[in-house]
Amino acid sequence: MTVFKPKYVTFDCHGTLIYFAMADAARSLYGAKLDEPRMQKFIADFSAYRLDEVLGAWKPYEEVAYNALERTCRRNGVPFRPEDARWVYEQVPTWGPHPDVPAGLAKVAKEIPLVILSNAMNDQIPHNVAKLGAPFHAVYTAEQAQSYKPRMKGFEYMFDMLGCGPEDVCHVSSSFRYDLMTAHDLGIKNKVWVNRGHEPANPYYGYTEIKDISGLPGVFGL
Repeated sequence: MTVFKPKYVTFDCHGTLIYFAMADAARSLYGAKLDEPRMQKFIADFSAYRLDEVLGAWKPYEEVAYNALERTCRRNGVPFRPEDARWVYEQVPTWGPHPDVPAGLAKVAKEIPLVILSNAMNDQIPHNVAKLGAPFHAVYTAEQAQSYKPRMKGFEYMFDMLGCGPEDVCHVSSSFRYDLMTAHDLGIKNKVWVNRGHEPANPYYGYTEIKDISGLPGVFGL
């Protein structure tokens, strides 16, 4: 059986590689004010509003976080404070990898160049990437592309910068809505879904499923 070895393995960062602790941040701010059912709804709304906020024209991620948190608070009858949104935004560069990430990445990096395409700001992402424990050929941000995933422009920016096309990469993500649906629409046939429990399986989009990054080397026969 032939194993596909791409020119690049491209990754979503926050959520897939980095433990994206937005739910934890929300609990820190509002856990004492909401019972568990209301807290769960708050967390789900906060996630949905963050997605909604990145679907239009690019804006700094601080505005994304601010708007999403303000809308979530309003919907859930919780007082909103601008300083809370700022605090959430400032937490992002402090977050580190899922425990399975460094060893799995390091093994792949010995054979295939690694690339990140992240919905991140230029000044924050280096702090996260430095914690991943593997060398990256390139890191591209939404700020550079002036577009957030799931819009296509970021992927197209990445292809232009790498000088390659959809057929040359394998894209790895834990999210269909942010990454794998768009990758499918752009013709990236080689995709890996890291099943971190964020979303249900959706076989229509054609992918190899792994439970965490420790399974990634095996995808490439390493």
